[in-house]
Amino acid sequence: MSLFRRKSITAMLQEKNNASAGSLKKELGVFDLTMLGVGCVVGTGIFVLTGVAAAEHAGPGLILSFILAGIVCAFCALCYAEFASMVPVSGSAYAYSYATFGELIAWILGWDLILEYGFAASMVASGWSGYFQGLMSGFGVDIPKALSSAFDPAAGTYIDVPAVLIILLLTFVVSRGAKESTRLNSIMVIIKVAVIVLFLIVGAFYVKPSNWTPFMPFGFSGVVTGAASAFLAYIGFDVVATAAEEVKNPQKDLPRGIIWSLVICSLLYVLVTAVLTGMVPYELLNVKNPVAFGLQYINQNWVAGFISLGAIVGITTVLFVLLFGQTRLLYAIGRDGLLPKRLAKLHPKTETPATSTWITGIIVAVFAGLIPLGKLADLVSIGTLFAFVSVSLGVVILRKTRPDLERSFRVPLVPLIPLIAVVSCGYLLISLPRITWIAFMIWMAIGLCIYFFYGHKHSELGKQNNSNKS
Repeated sequence: MSLFRRKSITAMLQEKNNASAGSLKKELGVFDLTMLGVGCVVGTGIFVLTGVAAAEHAGPGLILSFILAGIVCAFCALCYAEFASMVPVSGSAYAYSYATFGELIAWILGWDLILEYGFAASMVASGWSGYFQGLMSGFGVDIPKALSSAFDPAAGTYIDVPAVLIILLLTFVVSRGAKESTRLNSIMVIIKVAVIVLFLIVGAFYVKPSNWTPFMPFGFSGVVTGAASAFLAYIGFDVVATAAEEVKNPQKDLPRGIIWSLVICSLLYVLVTAVLTGMVPYELLNVKNPVAFGLQYINQNWVAGFISLGAIVGITTVLFVLLFGQTRLLYAIGRDGLLPKRLAKLHPKTETPATSTWITGIIVAVFAGLIPLGKLADLVSIGTLFAFVSVSLGVVILRKTRPDLERSFRVPLVPLIPLIAVVSCGYLLISLPRITWIAFMIWMAIGLCIYFFYGHKHSELGKQNNSNKS
């Protein structure tokens, strides 16, 4: 039964407030949290996914796809909001599972989130490199081919230097402290949203209602397929929960930050899709840069340049938030002893988990710089969906087992809403390719080996239980 020993929520809160052990600096508010959520969610999805999904799956009906996906994702967000108000500690789904399901399941979730954040950051850095090199070539600056992409001697490439450099730069920013780094993130998010608003204002004058006919060229089934793709464009709001211990008033501000970020992202996705499919016939949008393409289609090339810049800034914020979330996750797992305690050591000046920050940055930089990642992109999705399912189930379980816990935010219509979240995420999970599941199982097998050979023996909770028995 030691595998399923649970950490009490009371103990988690006491540990968080234990100043003698060193604690993260509380300096974030609702605005900072909302900017973290928007920074992670609004990125490649809005600049890339909108065109492909419209052309191949839903046509103008992609507007409905994003609304459907936003509603389902909102159910997951509500579950995260309740947990965040009840257990405002670092670690997100990992910490919630520790209190609900026990140590082994918590470790599996933590290892799963390491995959999600780390792998996503590596892929996003590779995408950032592509956009950056495209921008530089426009100014006549070309990076040597050998230094332009991941290791592939047949293609003449050995390391993706721009990807490595942006990761190391953002790692340095994250290491400076939560307030300083989130302030930079907020500035970049405001620039990104301003560029999107510019696109909406300019594009609105060129919308032709005839381009919205037929509205659902692939039928309602196409809208549902588009919703599955759109759902994955929303993932990232859960990273907000990893900043819990650095929030001034976590019980109130965390739920607000999670929900506000999702509302803003949903509105932006729906508006961009509506304007884009109104400007350009949907069948022409199967391109890598649909937003910039749409502006070129209406001969507004000057705005297209701003869109390319906005895409680079947007992808930078996604990368920053993923690195931030990964460091706070490793901090939480290290503090519990399931990984080396050094990961939870705070820098005396910046009061940030310096070791976990730089370990994250170096590993992500190596992956992005040397390893071709595109073929296993679905691993990010499987990690996220797995976490969503566990958090949604956890809300139902804790409502039954711990109705006494203080909840400053409560999910309405429990268990209906959490179960809808579980079913919808489960449907997406089983629809993922077989190769993704095989890779996921290999990753989980590695994680279980680490837990049984290291984590179970060094667990702080296990040590406490043993000392109580003696």
